[in-house]
Amino acid sequence: MNKTDAELVLRLRNSDVSAFDSLYTSYHQAVYRNILKLVKDVAVAEDILQEVFARLWEKRREIQAEQSVGGWLFVISFNLSVSWMRKKLKEQALHKNLLDLGPEDQLMLDRKNMDEEQYNLLEQAIAQLSPKKRTIVTRCKLEGKTYDEVASELNISRNTVKEHLSAAMIKLNDYILRNGDHKYIVLFLFFFTHHNSSN
Repeated sequence: MNKTDAELVLRLRNSDVSAFDSLYTSYHQAVYRNILKLVKDVAVAEDILQEVFARLWEKRREIQAEQSVGGWLFVISFNLSVSWMRKKLKEQALHKNLLDLGPEDQLMLDRKNMDEEQYNLLEQAIAQLSPKKRTIVTRCKLEGKTYDEVASELNISRNTVKEHLSAAMIKLNDYILRNGDHKYIVLFLFFFTHHNSSN
């Protein structure tokens, strides 16, 4: 997490509305793009986006300054999107769909600490990477920046960004498969295989 975000989180914990606005400005586009990739409905994506940031405000005192806000928002937005898709699939009676994991797993998705477990697994996986790969994954995947933007910020070529990101995805996928359980695989397969459309 960068220094600016850490400062914003500390202010957010003290109910500073301007800090919330700054975090919204920084992350809403990336969060929205990730939601839209899943739900493929602009109106629904906008509704879920608002719910994600409503959760951020509601849980502001639980977020630590050292946490990645991008990672936290990604997990919350993913779970809300999957919940919406599950409901839609149920209404259509498509019970054999990949995301219909059965009653036992449905209960798991509703568990209060599921978001935190997924978030921790994501953080642990990213922490295994080299500093440069960690930075590239965070900026491309969590902050929604393009290869060109990240290349410019790090003063490296676009192709180098792409190569580092591809190598990082392999390492992350391996870590998740070894340390996560099947309930999280859909989350990370989505996370690892979808590049930003602008790239």
